[in-house]
Amino acid sequence: MNRRQFLSSLAALTPVGPAIATRSRKPNILLILADDLGYGDLGCYGQKRIQTPNIDRLAAEGVRFTQAYAGSTVCAPSRCCLETGLHTGHAWVRGNRSPNLPLRPEDVGVAEILKQAGYRTALIGKWALGELGSTGYPLRKGYDYFFGYFNQTHAHNYYPELLLENHEARLLRGNMGTQRKEYSHDLFTEKALDFLRARDDRPFFLHVAYTIPHANNELGRDTGNGMEVPDYGPYVQTDWPLPEKGFAAMITRMDRDIGRILDTLKQTGQEDNTIVIFTSDNGPHREGGHDPDFFDSNGPLRGIKRDLYEGGIRVPMIVRWPSRIAPGQVSEFVWAFWDFLPTCAELAGVKPPEGLDGISVLQALAGEPDRQREHEYLYWEFHERGFSQAVRLGDWKGVRLDLDKPIELYNLREDPGEQHDVAARHPDIVARIERIMREARTESPHWPVGRARRRAGTQADTGG
Repeated sequence: MNRRQFLSSLAALTPVGPAIATRSRKPNILLILADDLGYGDLGCYGQKRIQTPNIDRLAAEGVRFTQAYAGSTVCAPSRCCLETGLHTGHAWVRGNRSPNLPLRPEDVGVAEILKQAGYRTALIGKWALGELGSTGYPLRKGYDYFFGYFNQTHAHNYYPELLLENHEARLLRGNMGTQRKEYSHDLFTEKALDFLRARDDRPFFLHVAYTIPHANNELGRDTGNGMEVPDYGPYVQTDWPLPEKGFAAMITRMDRDIGRILDTLKQTGQEDNTIVIFTSDNGPHREGGHDPDFFDSNGPLRGIKRDLYEGGIRVPMIVRWPSRIAPGQVSEFVWAFWDFLPTCAELAGVKPPEGLDGISVLQALAGEPDRQREHEYLYWEFHERGFSQAVRLGDWKGVRLDLDKPIELYNLREDPGEQHDVAARHPDIVARIERIMREARTESPHWPVGRARRRAGTQADTGG
């Protein structure tokens, strides 16, 4: 059975095994995705200067993961892994491109599975997997409702003149000419609140894809400050550079609105049966005048966005579900974005498609690690600045910066900052990782490796 045939048969599937979803009615799923938020940018992950009380409260009321990973180190492939349950060795989208490379009809996404399982579905914010009219447009990938940007380059602008609502362009008159009155992030929050307040007996899947704290790259190149925000909030009187005031203000603004979303869940009686997942699509950026070292955005980790070191791919991951997850937990369980789809399938009580790289991590979320299956390894590849690969194998991490470069080896238990390459002392581990790097991927016509990539493999980086 191929992935498209899977969808046609999904409605006939019966709930599987002892899935938590079968113990009561199906849970609502709320995914909040930040953009370029680093591992160290939140108070609950060690940040001291940026105020994030609502996200910190979310962590205190659920489980905070310390070893969770994005799908990639830039936007589009990371979101593809999240949507399709495949890592970047098998995913259709393995890098940023302009125009976006759309998902194909056979690329089954999480919203398609949940919609067939009886969920109402919505995507609000940024989508990098297919523009209007393409096979990857959200309304063709299982989302009942979409409000957001035209593509990921358009998403750099926090004061756009147009946004898409389903198939129509919505004019934002407050942003015409030199006006800057309608901040896109604020509009996304209002649409999310409208969705949560709607009266509907069906369970819901709501994906809120904020662009905070991504820079407006073009504005940053023109002015030196691309951290676009209506005001500097509690940071207006600090002696920080303007881009850093803006960076902090963006995160605190997002935190404020996440608090509004959580309050709305409670006010509408949906809090107990809603699993809330908050994370980021990759590590922190050095764009728009922002210096990731200013707030120590990658915390104790090495690297930033576009690196396959931990700082580029290890991300904040917080999960709250009051009726099923005990509060105040911190988990070292290792998982990645491609686990999201099979986890959602189990939440909905149905089988996921075959051939995924991801596994359901529902038992880990529910505080039952002894029952949780673990990955043999995690794999990433990245096609900008050469062809780089990374493998997480237990506590070992292998990184290769190009095909003609040696594999670096780090023990993440002893050296989470990846400062000490111990490859020479462990040739057996290096050999295992090299084998995984060969076998964990298939060739891609859009991201070839070897000689062919010198021409065909060069793609425009959208900065997403």
